[in-house]
Amino acid sequence: MSLVGTVDVARRPVAMLEPVIGAQRQARLVQAAEKFRRGLNGRTIWNVSSTATGGGVAEMLHVLIGYVRDLDIPIEWRVISGDAEFFVITKRLHNQIHGEPAGGPIDAADGEHYARMLAANAVELLGQIRPGDIVLLHDPQTAGLAEALSRAGARVAWRCHIGVDWRNDATDAAWNFLRPYLASAEGYVFTRREYVPSWVPEGEVAIIPPSIDPFSPKNQYLDEDTVRAILTRIGVLDGAVPNGRTSFLRSDGSVGLVTRSAEISGDTRPGPDDRLVVQVSRWDRLKDMAGVMQGFAEYVAPGENGYLLLVGPAVAGVTDDPEGAAAFGDCLLRWSELPSEVRARVLLVTLPLDDGDENAVMVNALQRHSTVIAQKSLAEGFGLTVAEGMWKGRPVVGSAVGGIIDQIGDGTGVLLPDPRDLRAFGAAVRELLDHPGEADQLGHAAQERIRERYVGDLHLLRYADLFSRMIAR
Repeated sequence: MSLVGTVDVARRPVAMLEPVIGAQRQARLVQAAEKFRRGLNGRTIWNVSSTATGGGVAEMLHVLIGYVRDLDIPIEWRVISGDAEFFVITKRLHNQIHGEPAGGPIDAADGEHYARMLAANAVELLGQIRPGDIVLLHDPQTAGLAEALSRAGARVAWRCHIGVDWRNDATDAAWNFLRPYLASAEGYVFTRREYVPSWVPEGEVAIIPPSIDPFSPKNQYLDEDTVRAILTRIGVLDGAVPNGRTSFLRSDGSVGLVTRSAEISGDTRPGPDDRLVVQVSRWDRLKDMAGVMQGFAEYVAPGENGYLLLVGPAVAGVTDDPEGAAAFGDCLLRWSELPSEVRARVLLVTLPLDDGDENAVMVNALQRHSTVIAQKSLAEGFGLTVAEGMWKGRPVVGSAVGGIIDQIGDGTGVLLPDPRDLRAFGAAVRELLDHPGEADQLGHAAQERIRERYVGDLHLLRYADLFSRMIAR
């Protein structure tokens, strides 16, 4: 049985970007791709991650790899596997990089298990990757592959999608564990300069923030009737499902239909015209879904008749996050303890992952129908759901942590200085619900900010620069 899975990604036409980014940026991308392809000289780029579904990293890879294939640059994507213990260990590393000591330090036995699982994956990868190929490893789950791949002649870069801009014993423990595994890497990619550990050589660092794809099922334009039909079909909105209105454009260019339903914990359903506050994220305690619910219950619900929707993936479908079910269970318990009149206006929504495109368009419809989007994370590497919400022209209330700080600029949303201040969160949401003109103005400015800073052409150009420097060495 194979440990390493292959992810098949369809070409995604780069030409579609021109109406969004303009002719000048489009031409720059095409010219840079031609130059980069010549410099590759037959090499292949390999992405290695721990999952192909269920999070922003996987979604972004589907998009970027699709663009790269359309530019005729050889690129592949492989997904490693591990047992439950391996993913418990890597989840603890994830938490510790965010400064959370949950689960305690990684001990010698944990380290041996981590190394043993990755050694088995490395054997299979070495049967596919050639000397000179470029390998981009993603996040702590794959860091232990760097030495074996480098020793075999691959040019290895490690991409860390998470981080915090401060240090404590937990962050030090995580980096001390990972550092020996990464010593042979030739490139290190971080979302923000503040996330780079002091031991990483400055000349080998690339700062590459994530990006959205405006034409993916997650972000493509949907008219209001389609949005309402999709939300009615999945069970979020009250009413009968309109016939033939749940169509969308799939990643491969074909037309899809939303046919699946969400799993919803909720006593009632909002109507099409009710105002919605929506947070979309994984069921992760660092996303603080429970805090959003408490803040809404105490400081928004008493004076408003809108609804709160906490939306995440079906917990059984995210294989690299063993804590997801526990985080969802905690939210469900707290929801059941809310006063009945508040509980009636709070919905916990889990979206099916059987079909990635269908899952993405469900999120798209939820964000487009929202009145206010929340991202009240306690820690955040970047928080791509913020950029996705801003792209839909919606005002976002987000924590002033990590990459959310970079996304929400002056006049494009609301930053909360203290993500644990539930009163301030509630006041910010109430302000936007009570003043729709202000909310619309913020939403319009937010969309333009994403267009200028966080579309895929800029993302690809930064990677081309890093890989070109690695090849030149």
